[in-house]
Amino acid sequence: MQGTLKARLATGEMLVAPGVYDMISLRMAVSAGASVAYMTGYGSVASHLGLPDAGLASYRDMVGRVEVMGAFCRERGIPLIADGDTGYGGIVNVAHTVRGYEAAGASAIQIEDQVFPKKCGHTLGRAVIPTEDMVTKIKVATDARRSDEFLILARTDARTTHGLDEAIHRMEQYDAAGADILFIESPESEEELARIAAHFSKPVLVNNVEGGRTPVLPQARLRELGFGLSIYPATGFLAVGAALENVYAGLLNGGEEAISAPLYNFEKFNKLMGFDEIYELEDRFRA
Repeated sequence: MQGTLKARLATGEMLVAPGVYDMISLRMAVSAGASVAYMTGYGSVASHLGLPDAGLASYRDMVGRVEVMGAFCRERGIPLIADGDTGYGGIVNVAHTVRGYEAAGASAIQIEDQVFPKKCGHTLGRAVIPTEDMVTKIKVATDARRSDEFLILARTDARTTHGLDEAIHRMEQYDAAGADILFIESPESEEELARIAAHFSKPVLVNNVEGGRTPVLPQARLRELGFGLSIYPATGFLAVGAALENVYAGLLNGGEEAISAPLYNFEKFNKLMGFDEIYELEDRFRA
């Protein structure tokens, strides 16, 4: 599938975006055939800082990750959706963050209405800012971007604490303020998912977190419900966590022969990381 994220969403076909959190996971996703990628805040903070997704990462921590991933995606024509948390502060911070993420090569930025410091969207105790404050953030974000091809993804975390009606009401306001993609975090049943997808005309995102608060439905059912974008932010790092736990425990408790998890072929991994291009360059310019 070719074209900008905006053009792809306009087709009405549901886009599936695997969660990526470092360059190995991004290369793996692209190698597997991903046509759009989602830079997960949880995974990026965990892999980069070894800390929980609890508002501890700064704009500078995150925009550097966006820049590296964005350059790779831009070369391959793959849109990158990047988590921008709360915009890292007030409206001046939001404008700075939007400009920075756009310049770094992202195709969309996700901004949420949590009180700073934020928390992972599938945990309890999340507080949200007043609706009108988030409306202002959305307006500032749309004004700050250089191109309307750079999309603003608005997320509300109101469902868990304030209920679905309040979450939908908030998202109506964010929609009217100019958000391009709409994201109600943590609905708790298939019925709630169906109601959300049917309520809005703009593309609606569904967040699939294994073990989280939202039921993970088959992709065919999500398409039937009418979602425009389906993300899987945790799938990759949960799979890697399980594999590393197995492999490292085997090494430390019984040696290499005790490893039961499959290992990626080393030569194939070299190709994935781009060694063929290095060899080709060296061959062309070797004296």
